[in-house]
Amino acid sequence: MQYDITACQITAEIVNTLAVIAESIGQLEGVNLIQPGPQLRHKNRIRTIQATLAIEGNSLTQNQITALLEKKRVIGPPKDILEVQNAITVYRRLAGFAPLSLDSLLEAHAIMMKGLIEDPGSFRQGPIGVIRRNNIFYEAPHWEKVESMMQALFHYLNETKDHPLIKSSRFHFELEHIHPFIDGNGRMGRFWQSRLLMLYHPVFEFLPVEHLIRECRREYYNALAKGDDSSDCTVFVAFNLAQIETSIKQLIEDTRGVTLSAENRLGIARIAFGNKTFSRKTYQNLLKTISTATASRDLHQGVKMGLLTRSGDKRTSVYTFKPIEEPAPTLHGD
Repeated sequence: MQYDITACQITAEIVNTLAVIAESIGQLEGVNLIQPGPQLRHKNRIRTIQATLAIEGNSLTQNQITALLEKKRVIGPPKDILEVQNAITVYRRLAGFAPLSLDSLLEAHAIMMKGLIEDPGSFRQGPIGVIRRNNIFYEAPHWEKVESMMQALFHYLNETKDHPLIKSSRFHFELEHIHPFIDGNGRMGRFWQSRLLMLYHPVFEFLPVEHLIRECRREYYNALAKGDDSSDCTVFVAFNLAQIETSIKQLIEDTRGVTLSAENRLGIARIAFGNKTFSRKTYQNLLKTISTATASRDLHQGVKMGLLTRSGDKRTSVYTFKPIEEPAPTLHGD
């Protein structure tokens, strides 16, 4: 592979942001809120689709996109409606695409741009230019180089030892820099970054990072332009990671009021401990946010209802889940 992807410096800012993101994901895992509820997933998916298309000039609102998801009639520009319908289809299939496969990327582009351009899912066959910061014209690489550059980019994805979050951000920049398609490059860069982020953690399937990028659209394009001008995408990677950090923190806020029942907590513990013996302290450390009294009540109720066996006296009590085959009544709250 002769093409080298754009340089990136691992700055203190980037390292600190990676640490905050990891800590935030740990917070979500600690209270078992790593999978947003159905309503929040639905809301975030709508925000994602509306934002990524609005960046490219689509005029449909979140309410109109909701109506299209519900297969209702929407009045609007036919092109904008088709863009949303295509995006709905491709985002529903997000987890099914192979993130390290160029063929899979082309398949996703074919769905995203169906009916909007000729030969969707194919590389451009001519020159293309982009207006960047301060109305400066950026000419994308020659079209005859596109295929080899994209192959080199996916070689990087498959072989690099970069942190997954950095890798996804560098890919996003590089796809915008190469501009391999006649149209749809921006939305595909953002879409495929989401797919790559899922390699790091599944929570990213429903995080509306695109919504935050839209809110900071000027900074987004400025960061892209700086990378094009300097052949160094450090500024873009730092910007992108900051949006990811903010998105995760917003998810924490959105899920802060979610309360788990005793049944939920014991179910989490069964998955974590299996047939291993554990103490009240171990149970409390797993759930993190519950008090000692709540932990004791959960375990007492679990024993009473036949989910757990207990051995030892009060201070040295240990617990073991009964085999899942044994019928056990359902708990009803705290």
